[in-house]
Amino acid sequence: QVQLVESGGGLVQAGGSLALSCTASGRTTSLESMGWFRQAPGKERELLAVISWNSDYTYYPDSVKGRFTISKDKAKNTLYLQMSSLKPDDTGVYYCAADPKGLLYDSDYVDFWGQGIQVTVSS
Repeated sequence: QVQLVESGGGLVQAGGSLALSCTASGRTTSLESMGWFRQAPGKERELLAVISWNSDYTYYPDSVKGRFTISKDKAKNTLYLQMSSLKPDDTGVYYCAADPKGLLYDSDYVDFWGQGIQVTVSS
């Protein structure tokens, strides 16, 4: 089992920046990838960024490419998401995710989730 705890959410004005952190505990040596998802009210959970736990590979969908940066500190078992040029459409609950099977692109196949943290971007 892996436990994930997010921190760093809050309220930010449009155009601003915000950084999220996710600390993992438990069987972190089993992980293959970690990532961030977002769920806006009335919408499905969407992928924001993925990072390989054992290489430098990262992936971003076009919706956040160039604005969001995912990174990790394996020594601290911590995942980060640096967000800039935020828009009101970026508002939602942000979830940290981790998986031991491979790169997590689809929320249906993610094994471990954080509890979620609210990010609100005001216009």
